[in-house]
Amino acid sequence: MPNNTLPDNVALRVTDVTKDFRLPTERTSTLKSALFSLVRGTTGYKMQHVLKGISFEVNKGDFFGIVGKNGSGKSTLLKIISQIYTPNSGSVQVNGKLVPFIELGVGFNPELTGRENIYLNGAMLGFSHEEIDAMYDDIVSFAELEDFMEQKLKNYSSGMQVRLAFSVAIKSKGDILVLDEVLAVGDEAFQKKCQDYFFEAKREKKTIILVTHSMGDVRKYCNKAMLIQDGKITKMGKPDEVANAYSNMFLEKQQQAVVEDNKKVELETGNGIKFDSINVTIDGKEQQLIDINEDFVVTANIECERDIKDGVFAINLIDQEGRVSVATSTKVKDEHMTFSKGRHQVRFEIENVLPYGDYHINIAAASGYELLLKQENVYKFGVKKDRFYNQVLTHPHVNITVD
Repeated sequence: MPNNTLPDNVALRVTDVTKDFRLPTERTSTLKSALFSLVRGTTGYKMQHVLKGISFEVNKGDFFGIVGKNGSGKSTLLKIISQIYTPNSGSVQVNGKLVPFIELGVGFNPELTGRENIYLNGAMLGFSHEEIDAMYDDIVSFAELEDFMEQKLKNYSSGMQVRLAFSVAIKSKGDILVLDEVLAVGDEAFQKKCQDYFFEAKREKKTIILVTHSMGDVRKYCNKAMLIQDGKITKMGKPDEVANAYSNMFLEKQQQAVVEDNKKVELETGNGIKFDSINVTIDGKEQQLIDINEDFVVTANIECERDIKDGVFAINLIDQEGRVSVATSTKVKDEHMTFSKGRHQVRFEIENVLPYGDYHINIAAASGYELLLKQENVYKFGVKKDRFYNQVLTHPHVNITVD
């Protein structure tokens, strides 16, 4: 849907785009059954609202990332941008020639040779025979298929087909390149070649729209990004912020299960010690999901069934790889602490330097060098991402209070 009314600096403008699909709810294999459904007044389908008023702009030179869960509407949006689908309402304006790489095999004929498919696909993208002539050597060289161009495509391996299709897309000298999950296909060597191309394209300020589930790719390549949820844009802006929002969607869902898991934990009793309760709090409120760099308190309520001389209570925070991220104990506070018979509360105020991820807490009690009781995985919690997602773990400051 080219449009010459866009400002010179704008490559693509999407305005209030909606897209619905009819999904069959019953199968009508004969004319009789179809007429019967019509007489009954049953429609035989339901409406699926895939895109719900999508609006955004991509400037020339942008490396623009689009992220979202499966079924959020990303691929439908790309097909509308690429003129494969027509929106129910709204408009798409393109400033220049747009080249899509959306689905492997689109625009290719398995009965034709690799050479013939390059010319066929190029023609479908709107290039003249002379323009394809000028691009042909670059396409074949990038694909590394010089010895196979006279073979029929049906005799290519899937990896060779990917290389050819991607090469046609990136070497077609279009103004806007649209890519859908390109780094999820092909072998390791091909993916490395794609990455090298992306870095080069970023340096040369080429206009690229990339749909991906890899937040690492969004952070590495994109200068702008947006998140789609349930057919709507829910986040737009800096790649780090959008990638964090996407990652936290999954973490928040996981934490709902964590809350239930924490409720099921049965704390143990032994050798005169009972672990009564353990939780993570911020400002006195229990949290299973905390922000990175947000300090928190691990509170352990303990009941001593006798006096514990030289008592020590310790906790370890264990990451998802099983590594100890924080280890601390009341011995840090007092070498000779006696816990009298009764209830006690130990508060570990932790300076949060934990990287993004899932954690669980182990707790132990000892009298001098004698281990009295140890219990693993007594409490789970998670740390959300933000722009400091790749920070290096350092030793935290821990303040301990005992009541």
